[in-house]
Parts: sequence; structure tokens; C-alpha cells
Amino acid sequence: MIRKVIRIDEEKCNGCGLCASACQEGAIGLVEGKARLLRDDYCDGLGNCLPACPTNAITFEEREAAAYDEEAVQKHLNTQPAPSPMPHMGGCPGSMARSFSRAETPVATPAPTATSTPESQLMQWPVQIKLLPVSAPFYNQANLLVAADCAAYARADFHDRFLKNHIVLIGCPKLDDIDYTEKLTAILRENDIKSLKVIRMEVPCCGGLEHAVRQALLNSGKMIPWQVVTLSTDGRILDE
Repeated sequence: MIRKVIRIDEEKCNGCGLCASACQEGAIGLVEGKARLLRDDYCDGLGNCLPACPTNAITFEEREAAAYDEEAVQKHLNTQPAPSPMPHMGGCPGSMARSFSRAETPVATPAPTATSTPESQLMQWPVQIKLLPVSAPFYNQANLLVAADCAAYARADFHDRFLKNHIVLIGCPKLDDIDYTEKLTAILRENDIKSLKVIRMEVPCCGGLEHAVRQALLNSGKMIPWQVVTLSTDGRILDE
């Protein structure tokens, strides 16, 4: 039958394994350091793997392919070993998704004394937009913080003022040289997001981050409360 399945460009594939992690059917595996579609009937054609790929190596194609076989997929998944984070498998151990337990606390906290050590408010890993999975437990009912990677260096109180009780996605459109819209759209569509805040710098290139969030909200079709905070290069809040 003619149907839509994924196509992986091995020239573009960097072997990071993020697509394999994003595929809930186990249709993708790493073979000799490259992502491969293991069997046509494992691919449901929905493309959860597409936004997970940092090199845009995955696209759709319509061709002769076996029909999606849910029974075969379940059997395949039940016989797979637990995912390994070891580098020799082609994945990066630093990109493994995980959550950190942080007690929810009020926004206002006492200023740190000279002898105190401020506590990190980071609630998950990874944090880079390019590395984050499309679906993960930490997204459930999450307050998302989409932040320019410079923001945390501009504001000494970034953790307590902005990061606390948020799942953070950081990036720089200029350095990454990609449009985050597709990845952010997928995250908003696939998960039950509670709210969204954008922290951008005043520099023009940060407009790409804000634009991507705006477009992703429109594409998702969801009504999610959101806010944009603009910081000056010396850390002052210019607009919120």
C-alpha cells in the first residue's frame, strides 16, 4: 500500500539518538552510529521523531510500505532491552531526560546572606530546546519558561525570580541558526501545559525566540496564558 512513513537522511544524521527516544513505537534504531527505520510496519506515520531531530535529518515520504501493525509494535516493544545511555550506542548520555524534585515555594524568598549558598531551582534536564524531547512526564501541568541563554547571566536572581517552579527551555536563534517553531509547537500540542513565559534579551536576534513562541501557540490551537519579559543587556527588566 502507498502511505506516509519517515525517511532518514544518513548524511545529516549525527547519531544523537533523540529520534529513537521520541518514537513511542520503537520504529527507529541506531545502526553503525546512524538512525535507521527498522521496519515499515513499526512506523505509524505521525512523526513524533521529526521535531526531536536537531539536524532536520527526518522527513516524510509517501511510498509503497507495509501497513502499520500495532500488534507487531507491541511485541517488538516488549522484547526490547532497557534504553542504554552509553555513548557506544550512539546516544548522548547528557541528553537523557530527567526530572529533579523541588518543593514548590512562594516566589518571594529572603535575600541570601553573605554565608548562604543559593539553591538551584532547575527542575529538569536537558534544558536546550534542541535537545529536549517532545514528550516527557515533567511537561504535565508545567509552567514553561522559554528563555534566551544569555538571560541567566544577565540576572543574578534568575533562578529565584524566573526559574522557580518552571520547566525551562533555553536557546539562541542566532547561534543555533534554526527556527524553534516546529519543536515548540509539538511540545505544546503533545502536553498539558499550564502557562508559558518568555524571557528574551533586548537584542534584535532574540526576536526570533519570541516569534517562534507566538507562532507555536497559534499552531498548537491551544489557549495557554503567556507573557514576555524583556531584559536589557545589563540585566534590567525593560518590559513585562
